[in-house]
Amino acid sequence: MEKKIIDFNNKQRALKETQDFRSGDVVKVSLRIKEGGKERTQIFEGLIIAIKGGQSSSKTITVRKVSRGVGVEMIIPLGSKNVEKVELIKRAKVRRAKLYYVRTLTTKQSRMKYKDIKKVSKDNPQKREDLKKETVAPKTDKLKTE
Repeated sequence: MEKKIIDFNNKQRALKETQDFRSGDVVKVSLRIKEGGKERTQIFEGLIIAIKGGQSSSKTITVRKVSRGVGVEMIIPLGSKNVEKVELIKRAKVRRAKLYYVRTLTTKQSRMKYKDIKKVSKDNPQKREDLKKETVAPKTDKLKTE
């Protein structure tokens, strides 16, 4: 019985492509919404301030945006069937896993140092991987000694 549950959870995780999201990423989430008999796609773009359930099959992200001067947050389960896709737009350099302090800041105060992901050419995946790894070569300053 326990093995069946583990297999079921592994199948659920394998259904969706999992991307490596971090707090501080700006993402564009496409949600499928039913209104009456019609179905449409709504896009929610904002900053990831928290990620919960990391090893679980029901991983959730908390995305925050400021709309017309009002902060709006949405908790999005990544394993949901209503989530069509989650697209990474920018990646910020942050020092914390949870960015709840952003709630108290104004929009201007909450600006961060971003790396734009879209500028990397899509035809060259090597450059994209290098940007994801964010490897920084150490500076080698040669001192002149006389």
